Amino acid sequence: MTLDQICTQILDRPPTPDRRLVAVVGPPASGKSTLAKDLATCLTDMGESATVVPMDGFHLDDRLLQVDGTQARKGAPHTFDTSGFVRMVRALQSPDPVVFPIFDRQREIAIAGAGRVDATCRTVLVEGNYLLLNQSPWDELHGLWACSVAIHPNIDTLTHRLHARWAEHGKPDAQTWIDTNDMPNITTVLNNSARADITLTETPE
Repeated sequence: MTLDQICTQILDRPPTPDRRLVAVVGPPASGKSTLAKDLATCLTDMGESATVVPMDGFHLDDRLLQVDGTQARKGAPHTFDTSGFVRMVRALQSPDPVVFPIFDRQREIAIAGAGRVDATCRTVLVEGNYLLLNQSPWDELHGLWACSVAIHPNIDTLTHRLHARWAEHGKPDAQTWIDTNDMPNITTVLNNSARADITLTETPE
């Protein structure tokens, strides 16, 4: 399926209620960020105002994870401000501007107020791992999506991309992190998520 075909299906879905919210979901290193950006560009070229909102801005800060004893599982479903994220997605349904945080991977912190969905935006592509997760409170999101697009590359592809990601960021214990954190998160996404409207195995052109 091409980007144009996906965008046509997205535009066929009605807003919910004032904006069209699209979930772009997949496991770590699946290419969902790239897919969301490509879809936003394609929609814009088709005359639709579109913005990408990443879920990663709702990572809990390392200081809170240390208090909770969960820093070794950063990126797992319970290490996000899920309630805050759900509130933000609900706010996106309105026609009002919505400000959201953006995660800085170089510094491993979320930057508050770094992104904004303008009042003129009609379609918002929300991208993240757990947007279709069948687990409370993530499952409160299910009824908010006008359309959902999942990308599920094979495990070998995901592993190769994760090695490249952590090498780029100079992570010294990359293989341990992949084995003990990334792979469990991949399994959670693939085995515990609701079915998407569209499922892909690679980023389309």
